[in-house]
Amino acid sequence: MRKLEIVIAALLIAAPASAATVTVKHAWFRALPAKLPAGGYFTLHNSGSQTVTLTGAESSACGMLMIHKTENKNGTGMMMDMPTVPVPAGSDLKFAPGGYHLMCMDPTPAMKPGETVSVTLAFADGTKTHVPFAVKNAKGQ
Repeated sequence: MRKLEIVIAALLIAAPASAATVTVKHAWFRALPAKLPAGGYFTLHNSGSQTVTLTGAESSACGMLMIHKTENKNGTGMMMDMPTVPVPAGSDLKFAPGGYHLMCMDPTPAMKPGETVSVTLAFADGTKTHVPFAVKNAKGQ
């Protein structure tokens, strides 16, 4: 029986932090005209005691939805694809213009100001969270 207890303890230690401790607030997209990409912004709050890792996002309102980060390098804004984003324990991580954001390529007609679109956020532990995103105009209204 002692070996079984050791195996179970090892599995529990190796298990990823649960994304069930993550809540999403202030989710919205900035829709642009002429099928230009739409930026998605929100705040993730991790109320748990361990880091949780965001691994992807998808929405039927986007031909492709990617996680990006904008950084300023030598005075030039650079946008990078982010395969994962850690959300530290007990903290907020903001997805905002000029930083982390979702990039909705090839937005569908559902991506128009005044509408709400659904986004599914995926985490390293295999959980997914479905989030309604308000769609706003280019001014964020």
